[in-house]
Amino acid sequence: MKKWLVILVLFLISLLAVFYGTKASDLSFFLPEPLSGVKIVIDPGHGGIDGGASHGETVERDITLAMSLKLEKELKAKGATVVMTRSKEGDAIAEHTPDESYNTTRARKRADLLLREEIMNNSEADIVLSLHVNAVPEERWRGAQVFYHAEGHEGGELLAKSIQGAIREDIGNTEREALAIKQVYILKKAKAPAVLVETGFLSNNEERELLKSEKYQKKMVEAIAKGVSRFVEDNIY
Repeated sequence: MKKWLVILVLFLISLLAVFYGTKASDLSFFLPEPLSGVKIVIDPGHGGIDGGASHGETVERDITLAMSLKLEKELKAKGATVVMTRSKEGDAIAEHTPDESYNTTRARKRADLLLREEIMNNSEADIVLSLHVNAVPEERWRGAQVFYHAEGHEGGELLAKSIQGAIREDIGNTEREALAIKQVYILKKAKAPAVLVETGFLSNNEERELLKSEKYQKKMVEAIAKGVSRFVEDNIY
């Protein structure tokens, strides 16, 4: 009996030594990832012939794509499954149904919007994130703001507030609050909590340069991912 007790004690000591000898970066082997089992749709705003907002040679579609690809990587690192409505320079049609043709630009834009809706809802997503960049006639406006649909999925408001809070904490360039709107089709049609993140203003000279920088883009997507993680922790699990 004493012999087996000694063996058990030695085994436990060895196990503790292995655990405490493990580097902090390796502890995720023992812990579930924060977004494990969560499916997220990322919708990079605009694309192709639809450039969105612009200032000189700086075009919204390029910034939203660059930022969305970084966000995809960040969310996957946290364990999420990510579906992109587009992952290339063109619109969703060019990527998913390239053989389709349209008589007018308006018809193509409408078809592209409907395709994004189809991708979003057929994916059975838990969360939808649509990334955009703002622009207005006056240069003084700046700062990111998160929107949800006033008549959309009830979780949209909580998701928007969570992401807006993380942006205020980590970016620190805005005191804006999450805001309800009714004009955005994607938010209205989403079957999951959905938000539109206006990541900043191209019309503000200082913020435009930030939005173009790799460092700032990474900081922004880290804040968005932080807000998503908080929302999931508080409302899904």
